[in-house]
Amino acid sequence: MMTEQSTSKSSGAAATATPVQMVIGGEPVDAADGQTFDVVNPATGKVIAKAPLGGREDVDRAVAAAQKAFEDRKGWANWAAGKRGRTLAKFASLVKQNSEELAQLETANVGKPITSSRGEVVGASLVFDYYAGAANKVFGQTIPVSKPGIDLTLREPIGVVGLIVPWNFPILMASWKLGPALAAGNACILKPASYSPLTAIRLGELALEAGIPAGIVNVVTGPGGTAGASIAAHPGIGKVAFTGETTTGQEIMRLASANVKKISLELGGKSPNIVFADADLEKFAKESPYSVFDNCGQDCCARSRILVERSAHDRVVELFAEATRKVRVGDPVDETTEVGTLVSAKQRDRVKDYIEIGLGEGATLVVGGTAPDDPALADGAYLLPTVFDGVSNDMRIAREEIFGPVVSIIPFDSEEEALRLANATPYGLSGSIWSRDIGKALRAAKSLQAGVISVNSNSSVHTEAPFGGYKMSGIGRELGMAAIDLYTETKNVFIDLG
Repeated sequence: MMTEQSTSKSSGAAATATPVQMVIGGEPVDAADGQTFDVVNPATGKVIAKAPLGGREDVDRAVAAAQKAFEDRKGWANWAAGKRGRTLAKFASLVKQNSEELAQLETANVGKPITSSRGEVVGASLVFDYYAGAANKVFGQTIPVSKPGIDLTLREPIGVVGLIVPWNFPILMASWKLGPALAAGNACILKPASYSPLTAIRLGELALEAGIPAGIVNVVTGPGGTAGASIAAHPGIGKVAFTGETTTGQEIMRLASANVKKISLELGGKSPNIVFADADLEKFAKESPYSVFDNCGQDCCARSRILVERSAHDRVVELFAEATRKVRVGDPVDETTEVGTLVSAKQRDRVKDYIEIGLGEGATLVVGGTAPDDPALADGAYLLPTVFDGVSNDMRIAREEIFGPVVSIIPFDSEEEALRLANATPYGLSGSIWSRDIGKALRAAKSLQAGVISVNSNSSVHTEAPFGGYKMSGIGRELGMAAIDLYTETKNVFIDLG
């Protein structure tokens, strides 16, 4: 991490041709009514593509195509699991081979640094590769029962599944859902966020190139209120997986209840970074800015509350502020940029409103809080990483998910108080604990009401391990073999030998 601001190049990250098209039944298609919406580069404010404004009729078309492909007696669901795995491995390889194109699309679409986009695309390829290996490892059981006979279970695909992904990590979140859904033998309808449709469309094309049959991966673009709601409510869809903000997740639960659809939800967070006085404070300060400012703070796992033991408070504020000032904010296509733009001017204005709220609540602004002063960045949705001190846990900036580069520092006096403050939130997604005392760290980890926790680290998301939240942060676990549970039904079969 270097200087607070960087000079800007032209934000000419490779955009896609206009217009782009959805992928339904293996074919590129426009919206049924021909409507489109603008896709904007948030670093320049310029339109870079026009995407189909999909709605109910387009979801109906996608469901019909997916159902036909799923029911094909020689189709994907009935392939040998090893064959599905080999095809997924080819899909993973194609994603990796096209990684620079996909990264450029991602950066142009959502304003994240090109180096981050490259890492995200490679991460997606590794997820697909993991589930390629998982495809032939979905096992049933034989169960001893009281009657003479054999009792066994089968793990079967659900059928047509709807996958609704957010704009903050578009291609990575798509892989988290497509990977296990495809490995289990389902047919998928992928709906990207309206801000970020470009890499999802390209994934649909690459799936066909890999040999995944037409109709197994369909991509429908359009707003959540029409396309997303239609997926959640559609009687032909047996399961919906959603990543996004909590109020939308609640609406999806309501819509899915009409046909008792299976759901998995990865929702919001207000994750704590608990720093005890005996921690390696220099290591914490060096690593932790990225835990909240990565992707311009647009991360459900962002450690946006730093809870620090009072005796170490002043030193932590000093070290963290110093590290934050060194974060390089700049044009997303600049190889040295560490933090790019927010996803839109609207999102930046929302975050700026929270900064004003924090000041009005009496918090002390230590670093940031404004846009960069580089004239070359004036047209983009930029905002400098922002640190508040003098925060209490009942302030809005400490309670509400801001989804921007804003962190609050809150002191505590005891281990018990730290955990009470950490858990005093409706969310429970992630968190970190910093201490040289491993007993204390394990006690805290056991008491923290969150689904993914790291000790002396901010790394809590691993392809091989389950990911998900407590409380209002979600339902179900993605990643690892646990994700297969989200996309399979368990069928019990008893064979009478009496």
